[in-house]
Amino acid sequence: MARLPRLYLPDVPQHIIQRGINRQACFISDKDFAAYAYWLDQSARRYQVAVHAWVFMTNHVHLLVTPQSEQGVSRMMQATGRHYVRYFNHTYGRTGTLWEGRFKSCLVDVEDYLLACQRYIELNPVRAGMVAVPEDYSWSSYKANGFGKQMKLWTPHRVYLDLGATMRERAAVYRGLFAGHIDEGLVRQIRKATNRGMVLGKGGICVR
Repeated sequence: MARLPRLYLPDVPQHIIQRGINRQACFISDKDFAAYAYWLDQSARRYQVAVHAWVFMTNHVHLLVTPQSEQGVSRMMQATGRHYVRYFNHTYGRTGTLWEGRFKSCLVDVEDYLLACQRYIELNPVRAGMVAVPEDYSWSSYKANGFGKQMKLWTPHRVYLDLGATMRERAAVYRGLFAGHIDEGLVRQIRKATNRGMVLGKGGICVR
């Protein structure tokens, strides 16, 4: 069966998932996470992709990004993956691919789903039982969005900036979004849209 073409729209956010092959670990140490973050930042700048939220889990990554060009996301992911796989294979004396095929992605409706996606991404370590609260996980964007910590990789989206007049106000409002549990129906919507390459839009999932 032929692959469906990806939807690429400049200035429209995308939720991205990339998994390790056979769900195997693609990060083993903090040095690995830092190496991936470095290459992601370099590639995002080179291909003009703004990164609003992320989490690097042991065997996969989630990103919420906005590209300025049609092919910006693909080029960013290809460059990041190429550099990181070379580093990982050299470090651990292995060969071959590290990722499970091509990354999965979906376009995200800005007004209704952008902050929901950020919340979904940054709560991954909590849902996995790795930490009790999102700020206890080092390799995510929560400390930037939730506390205003400056991170080189981070570019806040307009919707986030509209949460308040100051960084302190925005961070406080954002933390308030994490007071309750995320709706399981929303979790299923985000996963389905991303895994199937659909559009996560107003009123639910819209097939492209």
